[in-house]
Amino acid sequence: MQRFFVLLLFSLNLPALAEETAWQKSYQFEASAKYTEAQAALDGVDERADGGFLLSRRAWLAYLQGRHQEAITFYKRALERNPKSHDARLGITLPLLAQQRWREAALYARQLIAESAWDYTAHVRLLLAEEGLRDWSGMAEHANRLVERYPSDASAWVYLARALAWQGDIREARKAYSRVLERYVGHLEATRYLASNP
Repeated sequence: MQRFFVLLLFSLNLPALAEETAWQKSYQFEASAKYTEAQAALDGVDERADGGFLLSRRAWLAYLQGRHQEAITFYKRALERNPKSHDARLGITLPLLAQQRWREAALYARQLIAESAWDYTAHVRLLLAEEGLRDWSGMAEHANRLVERYPSDASAWVYLARALAWQGDIREARKAYSRVLERYVGHLEATRYLASNP
């Protein structure tokens, strides 16, 4: 009788084990840069179980393959499934930025920042969008707030320096690029700017 219950429990877990194997295969294929196979490994996974995550995973794999519109569609479906998903809201900014759809990317980044005020990745993606829009004064203000929160981060200082340089403020841009070099020795962009603007 005990053996019967063990077999019964094992048979009830077979779909879960198959799904776990599908996820494992997908991640293994991704690690080998076999994105099509990673996507195909998930074909049998039941979307009803955790559809938001599955859709975000499919979106990420589509993005890695350069299929940006497909990635956007999957991320939007993930957001419909779970409107509070930070992963999907942040994820959708990647294919939008890749397509140079700066305003849309900025919109999603700002939505995330409204919920999580100092989410670093959302701020960096918003800075990328601002740079794409050539909003130098907005980018400078934003980057300045970011360096206050993340003073040790070289990337935040790079965005501040770029914005200042584009506004023609060489003196302040030099200061910001000097801060970059204090945090990232040998940073190519900072080194070149300082060499060409003594």
